[in-house]
Amino acid sequence: MLPDFTELSLNLAGLCRTTAQFIRQEATRFDRSKVEHKGVHDLVSYVDQETERRLVAGLRQLLPAAGFITEEGTVGPDSQTEEFTWIIDPLDGTTNFVHGLPVYSISVALLHRHELVVGVVHEVNRDESFRAVRGGGAFCNDEPLHVTDVPDLNSSLIATGFPYKDFGKLADYLQLLGAFMSRSHGVRRLGSAAVDLAYVAAGRCEAYFEFNLNSYDVAAGILLVREAGGQVTQFLEDGDPLFGREVVASNGRVHVEVQETIREFWRV
Repeated sequence: MLPDFTELSLNLAGLCRTTAQFIRQEATRFDRSKVEHKGVHDLVSYVDQETERRLVAGLRQLLPAAGFITEEGTVGPDSQTEEFTWIIDPLDGTTNFVHGLPVYSISVALLHRHELVVGVVHEVNRDESFRAVRGGGAFCNDEPLHVTDVPDLNSSLIATGFPYKDFGKLADYLQLLGAFMSRSHGVRRLGSAAVDLAYVAAGRCEAYFEFNLNSYDVAAGILLVREAGGQVTQFLEDGDPLFGREVVASNGRVHVEVQETIREFWRV
């Protein structure tokens, strides 16, 4: 028998809210000398790792049979299962956190047989809990979420993420960035893919695009956007954005225009 996904989403939101309190507490006394590097510009801290451990412990109580895909590797890859898998980013926006820039989040999603069924993004500093259930809608602090009805790119606010470790497509990206700057109300770079996606779902921007992403960056946000009435694909086609390394999310009405703009400058 399947669990009650709505009840599970509420319990998950509660776990994320409690865990966010730990992150906020550590932010007041964080020592940048304790930062480690997974890559040249890819930062990790004890806060990421401890947050992930706390989330994993809580999630094991919520759904003991589920496996895990985690950013920080506190659970090994052999933990994945065919039935249920939690996808966790314990601190999406670590660089912001390290520098004291208050835009970072917890992102947790549940896969059931390769379908996203539950997702929560908790924006830590605003204490906003974005949650979604497949077929059950999307919410922020229990208020229903809906994407905007803005009909064109010219009237849209666009979110994106900058490349920070793979610069092979930097020239393409800079041209694309210029195109969106000149064809929209503006482009914003917040530093947390999960927050970007949640903000599309909440109608705070009309579209978001980014490449070189991982499943744990986007899993919960993909479900949020879809359940809020939006559309999520890869850059140039309707392929699986969860494991496809690139994402375009929008209110649906500007999606084709966003993809057409990307197609002008993006070399496959």
